[in-house]
Amino acid sequence: MTFEPTQALPLVLITGFILYRYFGFRRARSAIPGLLHRGAVIVDVRTEAEYNGAHRPGSINIPLNQFDSRCAELKKDVPVILCCASGARSGIAAGVLRAKGFEVLNAGPWTNIP
Repeated sequence: MTFEPTQALPLVLITGFILYRYFGFRRARSAIPGLLHRGAVIVDVRTEAEYNGAHRPGSINIPLNQFDSRCAELKKDVPVILCCASGARSGIAAGVLRAKGFEVLNAGPWTNIP
């Protein structure tokens, strides 16, 4: 049996993705206080049941499956900090809001917000 370098490719890709997410969310965490000082709103895009189970105080819940119809509730002149359970759903919501001209930060997991 011989080792082929391509056998390690999935592990390298997964490790790279995890590191990218980790350092990206660390960078986002450092930007949150400044945005909150400017009056940013925190939007949790998890389901209502997930949000009711636990959430960051002061956040509002707009589930991702309702986001297109409810994002009009947000003001374009106020920064938006998005969160969810892992950062995936908030990443999708961030793309929607950026396309509409909002200033957005994907904070990743809601527990990432101080």
